[in-house]
Amino acid sequence: MAVPLGVIVLRSFMEPEPGFANYVWFFQTKVNITVLLRTFSIASWVTVCCVLAAYPYAFAMSVAGPRLRLALIMCVLVPFWVSGVVRTLAWVILLQDSGVINRVLLSMGFEKVRLIRTQLGVTIGMTQVLLPFMIMPLYAVMRGIDLRLLQAAQSLGAHPIKTFFQIYLPLSLPGVFAGATIVFILALGFYITPLLLGGPQSTMLSTLIQQQVLSLLNWGRGGAMGVVLLIVTFGVLGAASPFMRRKYQLSGGSR
Repeated sequence: MAVPLGVIVLRSFMEPEPGFANYVWFFQTKVNITVLLRTFSIASWVTVCCVLAAYPYAFAMSVAGPRLRLALIMCVLVPFWVSGVVRTLAWVILLQDSGVINRVLLSMGFEKVRLIRTQLGVTIGMTQVLLPFMIMPLYAVMRGIDLRLLQAAQSLGAHPIKTFFQIYLPLSLPGVFAGATIVFILALGFYITPLLLGGPQSTMLSTLIQQQVLSLLNWGRGGAMGVVLLIVTFGVLGAASPFMRRKYQLSGGSR
């Protein structure tokens, strides 16, 4: 893995001429900065959506009986056995102007909603693809939480909502941060889903990299974009790791 990565980094500095010209071009081009910020925005929204959707699902998995838990786990794992391209094409059918979702809206008396070729459509598709990467870390942490702590707090007169926010939520935060970090980093480099579901106003950095490398054969500029994205990814990991370690230590100490 280090060899091709090293080649990309080297070519970003050496092609077409040695120096920092490719990086200067990247940061002086408004389109590149706009797409970089949009990539961060979409990845952030996808992460938030995954957290909101995965938390109650993972909680249900952790408290369900053996048979129901197995069924819920299978619902999470089955998408891994289906090609990402196939899942994205299925979303194209669902989200298009004459698709299933708009037909349902029309039958209920609502107007059509523009979903395909929008950031909303990209966010929906990416959330569905990345949701398992959020559910499994959450489930792994929630399975280790002793529910008797909640019962003890309620037996002492604590309101269930207060018990959840003061006891259960803090203990589950390591899973939240672990899953959110994984989802955010994977979302930064997504290519197929934004390409098929998005449009010019939802282009992400991975699409620009593909255009520079495969369409324009400009490995230097494409490599510079990849290096910027790689540095950002390592930055996110570096910023999240100490915080996640502290959360794990606190949750372990509580138990």
